[in-house]
Amino acid sequence: MKRLVQLRPTTTARLRNTALVALVVLANTGRLFAQAFDSTELKTGISNSLAVIMMFGFVLGIAAVIAGGFAIRRGDVDQGKMSIIGGAIIAAAPAVIYAFFKIFGIDDNSSVGVGSF
Repeated sequence: MKRLVQLRPTTTARLRNTALVALVVLANTGRLFAQAFDSTELKTGISNSLAVIMMFGFVLGIAAVIAGGFAIRRGDVDQGKMSIIGGAIIAAAPAVIYAFFKIFGIDDNSSVGVGSF
């Protein structure tokens, strides 16, 4: 009968530590599966993200309208009109998004708001 290979003491200690770490990790995985999905948190996250995007869009829309006014003043009427129309559409985006929030029924916990419809 063959003799079993003897492991060095450092290898045995490392294996013991690795087994202990694996046991602790496996013992704590039950909590990961216990997490429940809550759609309210998802709606709130999307709402907050859209609110930030719309704030930047509103500022950019106003800047485009002002730039269009300056372009008309310089004599570039076509470019000025397009800038004003584009800026108005960009600046009106919060109202459009809020309308979609109302249509799909996710306006109850929304940080997006432009008044009452």
